[in-house]
Amino acid sequence: MTAQTQTNPEPVNAVKAERRSSWAIIMRVIPYLWPADKAWVKYRVVIAMAALLLSKLIGTYTPFLYRDAVDTLSANGVSDLVLGAVGLTVAYGVARIMSNGLQQLRDAVFAKVGQRALRILALETFNHIHRLSMRYHITRKTGGLSRIIERGVKGVDFLLRFMLFSVGPLILELLLVAGILFFWFDWQYLAVIVVTIGLYVWFTFAVTEWRVKLRRQMNDQDTDANQKAIDSLLNFETVKYFGAEQREADRYDTAMRGYEHAALLTNYSLAFLNFGQAVIISIGLIIVMVLAAMGVERGELTVGDFVMVNAFMIQITMPLNFLGTVYREIRQSLVDMGEMFDLLEQPAEINDKPNAMNLAVHGGNIRLSNVSFGYNPDRPILQNVSIDVPAGQTVAIVGSSGSGKSTIGRLLFRFYDVSGGSLTIDGQDVRDITQKSLHDSIGVVPQDTVLFNDTIYYNIAYGRDGATKEEVEKAARDAQIHDFILSLPEGYETPVGERGLKLSGGEKQRVGIARTLLKNPPILLLDEATSALDTETEQGIQEALDRAAEGRTVITIAHRLSTIADADQIVVLEKGHVVEQGTHDELWAKGGRYYALWTMQQSSEE
Repeated sequence: MTAQTQTNPEPVNAVKAERRSSWAIIMRVIPYLWPADKAWVKYRVVIAMAALLLSKLIGTYTPFLYRDAVDTLSANGVSDLVLGAVGLTVAYGVARIMSNGLQQLRDAVFAKVGQRALRILALETFNHIHRLSMRYHITRKTGGLSRIIERGVKGVDFLLRFMLFSVGPLILELLLVAGILFFWFDWQYLAVIVVTIGLYVWFTFAVTEWRVKLRRQMNDQDTDANQKAIDSLLNFETVKYFGAEQREADRYDTAMRGYEHAALLTNYSLAFLNFGQAVIISIGLIIVMVLAAMGVERGELTVGDFVMVNAFMIQITMPLNFLGTVYREIRQSLVDMGEMFDLLEQPAEINDKPNAMNLAVHGGNIRLSNVSFGYNPDRPILQNVSIDVPAGQTVAIVGSSGSGKSTIGRLLFRFYDVSGGSLTIDGQDVRDITQKSLHDSIGVVPQDTVLFNDTIYYNIAYGRDGATKEEVEKAARDAQIHDFILSLPEGYETPVGERGLKLSGGEKQRVGIARTLLKNPPILLLDEATSALDTETEQGIQEALDRAAEGRTVITIAHRLSTIADADQIVVLEKGHVVEQGTHDELWAKGGRYYALWTMQQSSEE
């Protein structure tokens, strides 16, 4: 008994928690349907609901017209002197047209409300993803993230349409029909309807709960397969280098095999659900029709009444047939929306302070004072690092791999906040200023410039929104790529391919430099900008970088020491500590760590 008492509450609590979560998700969507500051949205919702109610009232009355037409035509009925059989038939048809027309009006009026909600939610999610920290993005897979957004938005769309226009109308229609059968016929009819619907709903929900779990497994397999596909395509060159096409195909096929198994189980369970629903509905329909037939035999009901009962049963069973699908999709939509809202609730690690001011760059003096930082608390990267970069000067940061060079660049751009000490620009702590103003003031040329899958012109113009064609071309000239672009058949309109794969490494770097020059920032961060290039290309790029550095404060994170020999100051990092600092000649004469690194590289190149 004790063991049972301890284990049983867990699933019950899980179900209650899931219900609370579902209601919380639904409550999050409601403000998009009834916004306090958008009266037109409320008007459309009210009109749509009015059209829905009127449509159901007309639809419920339609079987009465059908009954009167049958009675008028039958020998047992009394002829309608006003409309006649033809008139009643026409009225029946008009009523059906009006009911359907009001449903279409409802959908048309509500469409703008629904699409507005989808757009706002999608934009909110998109903006939030860009606000999330670098730490979050490097731990998530792009394919899985895109699927969460895609399924979440689709889930909102489904919930808006079916919660309002399927479940609500179905409940209203069932209540109206149940009331008519009780007052117009007999309590037995109502009892059969209630029992049939009760069994139907119980069976549908029970099987659908099982199917939701299968659907969740299918989604997981789908996400896994999508991640593997995107990852493989993004690393197309690597796959080719290692002749791993078959290996990638096998990985993808393994993921798709799991999806296939889950999809088959989902289809089998759907067949079982549909057959079970048909059996329950058919038994209920048979019982009600037998009761009506017996009433006609006893003379208590007319043939028209018999037909009307059949019409009512068909009227309520048709929407019930979709109940399983609707319930499953609503459950799945809630799951998908829950994932999207969980994404929206992910806290942005780096936030502006409430009264943050814009960065005012007077010269561009950068100072790191006793800076400490680690991506994980138990693994420090920088420890009490102090570096002063005077305004308008070039400071190079060198050191072996893992010494913390690139981390300083990420802290300067405030992808992360320092865990100790401070980082200031012209005396202003980067934590006290707005991120936008900070980002506007710093231009970055990374080791691997990633380009958008668009034209060369678009990628250069991305440096400053609203830049003119002349400004774009000037930036290209300064980056020494203008002549190359003009030599291409399509010139500036040449597509660069995904991630710029149609351009060489040097060409991509020049486009990146031109983009940064167009931005025209007072501070420049060169993060190993030439380390991935050959020596000849590096020399050409270095000239463009030297031109870009004129009149700016520059931090160069360098791998090749020959590119930074002319720097105003060189800082040598080792294991997160500053071990040496000075000019090239000073550090060379000192014969310390910098001298060892320089000698090692020269020997390697020779």
